[in-house]
Amino acid sequence: MNNATRLALVAACAVALAACSKKVKEEAPAPVAATPTQTAPVDDGKYGPEDLDTDACLKQRTVYFDFDQDAVKPEFQAIMACHAKYLQDRPEARITLEGNADERGSREYNLGLGERRGNAVSGALQAAGGSAGQLTVVSYGEERPTCTESAEGCWSKNRRVEIVYTAR
Repeated sequence: MNNATRLALVAACAVALAACSKKVKEEAPAPVAATPTQTAPVDDGKYGPEDLDTDACLKQRTVYFDFDQDAVKPEFQAIMACHAKYLQDRPEARITLEGNADERGSREYNLGLGERRGNAVSGALQAAGGSAGQLTVVSYGEERPTCTESAEGCWSKNRRVEIVYTAR
């Protein structure tokens, strides 16, 4: 191949490459009219009192337990995290954890079990970032059933801790 042929080949490649490149026309952004009286609410990612009634996670305020158990089940960890974040975001918030048991067992045993369940939820909330000073545990034992039939389906509804906000 002689030099003239090589030069023609290089020139053809350069023209082909130039034809393939895109030309981008830069346009100035459209001016935005500022309205000083109009302000959008700032979402800082923190919970507010209204979220207790609207947020799907915070609306879940009952933690259920297995028979004769006081350990928080793994499926309730997300709920613990939501309520702990609310407590972090709202230092003035206060929660009462109401421990309950089904009708089986003595009155004294069920009061103790309800307290252990309340303490387990308190511990889970604190582990997720909640403050102990915002939490109060109360045990009602078998005294406040949500269901009064003597059957497992009913008993399982009574083995619970209810999260009650006393200050939002």
